[in-house]
Amino acid sequence: MKAIILAGGRGKRLRPITDYVPKPLVPLKNIPIIEWQIKYLKKFGIDEIIICTGYKQETIKNHLNVKKIGMKINFSVEKSPLGTGGAIKKAGKMINEKSFFVINGDTITNIDLNKLKKKSNAIASIELRTNFGILETDDGKITKFSEKKEISDSWMNAGIYHLEKEILKDLPSKGDIEKTVFPDYAKKGKLNTVKFKNVKWYSIDSFKDMEECSLEIEKIIK
Repeated sequence: MKAIILAGGRGKRLRPITDYVPKPLVPLKNIPIIEWQIKYLKKFGIDEIIICTGYKQETIKNHLNVKKIGMKINFSVEKSPLGTGGAIKKAGKMINEKSFFVINGDTITNIDLNKLKKKSNAIASIELRTNFGILETDDGKITKFSEKKEISDSWMNAGIYHLEKEILKDLPSKGDIEKTVFPDYAKKGKLNTVKFKNVKWYSIDSFKDMEECSLEIEKIIK
């Protein structure tokens, strides 16, 4: 199977690092995010990836060209930002298979892609997480205080999709899949999810995310 990595963003919240290197090359334990993602995808038998790039795309190409990645890599270059939907639509022209995976370029996880693959047009979902203390109250008084990272039975988009090739025709040339096709498919009952509990998942959006993920990443992606 093939996988698309959405790696065209500017990564503004990781400045000043991303003033010099694109977000996919931001290191975690001295290894760039995109190399961790490639290692993760290889574990599930992905033999070809398409990287959607824009900002500093030549830097990403040059870096991967000198590495022995062990799989075929193609690039779908955006001259201007297309959004996630537009990026997938453009990259999808290189896909002949019936279905494919998509992963956000800043997502580090151990979600089982084999389970996700069992459903068509499916979003991997994880329990909603919070880094804040959870209060339980009764009549204006706090009855319980607990530090939680997961809120039971509330699910969030993990940024990993298994999509049928047929979806490409419905994607916008410019715009986000999460704001266009997904809501439309959901209304029509054409969108599925696979729920994952007790998985490791990080979205690298801040220096704190980098720090926390670096401590865990060798356990997450083996």
